[in-house]
Amino acid sequence: MNSDMILTNALLVLPDSVVPGTLVLRGDRIVEIQHGRSHAPGAIDLDGDHLIPGIVDVHTDNLERQVQPRATARWPSRSAMLAHDSQTAAAGVTTVLDALCLGDLGFDTGRTQTFKDGLADLDSLTHTGLLKSDHFLHLRCELPASDMPELVDLAADHPLVRMVSLMDHSPGVGQYRDLERYRTMRVRQAQMNLAQVDQRIAELLDQRARLREPQRRWLLDRVAHRHLPLASHDDDNEEDIIRNAADGITISEFPVTRDAAQAAKRIGVQVIAGAPNIVRGGSHSGNVAVSDLMHDAAVDVLASDYVPPAMVEAAWLAAGQGHATLPAAIAMITGTAARMAGFTDRGWIQAGLRADLVQIRPFEGHAVVRKVWRAGERIA
Repeated sequence: MNSDMILTNALLVLPDSVVPGTLVLRGDRIVEIQHGRSHAPGAIDLDGDHLIPGIVDVHTDNLERQVQPRATARWPSRSAMLAHDSQTAAAGVTTVLDALCLGDLGFDTGRTQTFKDGLADLDSLTHTGLLKSDHFLHLRCELPASDMPELVDLAADHPLVRMVSLMDHSPGVGQYRDLERYRTMRVRQAQMNLAQVDQRIAELLDQRARLREPQRRWLLDRVAHRHLPLASHDDDNEEDIIRNAADGITISEFPVTRDAAQAAKRIGVQVIAGAPNIVRGGSHSGNVAVSDLMHDAAVDVLASDYVPPAMVEAAWLAAGQGHATLPAAIAMITGTAARMAGFTDRGWIQAGLRADLVQIRPFEGHAVVRKVWRAGERIA
């Protein structure tokens, strides 16, 4: 039988309060919460630091950054996956939904390979005990992409899938609704001249007109039997929010306008916002500032998007700026995120739940991750 592990002299961030206390762990579970300090032999002193639940990241593209560290340098897939895993664990993320893109719209052709390789790597690594964090899949489905259905068929029934998002990264809509900004970005990134970019834009808009709606319906039917959380992506208007909700899409992921986020909250649709937006002080692509959505109480969950360490820092900033209490801000990256993804065994510091825990020390406005435990085992 495993002996108890005692973590003491900590500020425990509970669902509705922060209290000085002690946790008793047995195996992979929290078995007791004690107020005050323990003097039991072998108790681990956390030096008065905060102790929060393990972070649950419902959307990260971080694997793509490891696969493509430079524009012309593709990294070996298995090495990229292990590097990604180490980075998530070091950031306090004990449960991660790897958000892999399904569908090529012509400017990010390597994403299909990243999806296929990532799926194979997770199949190979998940049961080896080599991954530090608990990895699952978030399928990001590009509705107007002609190859989306065949890629979805590769993963729709995979046991690691926990969420599906419906995306449309066509020029002129959603995140890319500013067409001039889109043109400039593509000329810079794709090493194409303006005439080539304009030709590709015309092709994408024609493809969208033909494929988006039939493939949207196909996708909803294809994954219906899984009863997975469904998200729309980069919403920019109330009409789409309402239509999506009628089709069972109850999450709005990264709404790009304040009106869209407010509309989602009015009708009970949950909102995922990007943690890097808070840390940077605004959107990197000219969209709504998440701090404004926090002010409106129009955010339910924060996701790392492309920077795993941003999650804990964003939660701390949100609390420090008065947008939420610290327990409420931490819930956005732990308990509420866990429930959104269908997990009931993690996300809170509570007896009987998994011992996924992160020791944090605030320092000059930052939140520094010092130690991380997943299922009672130290991983960082």
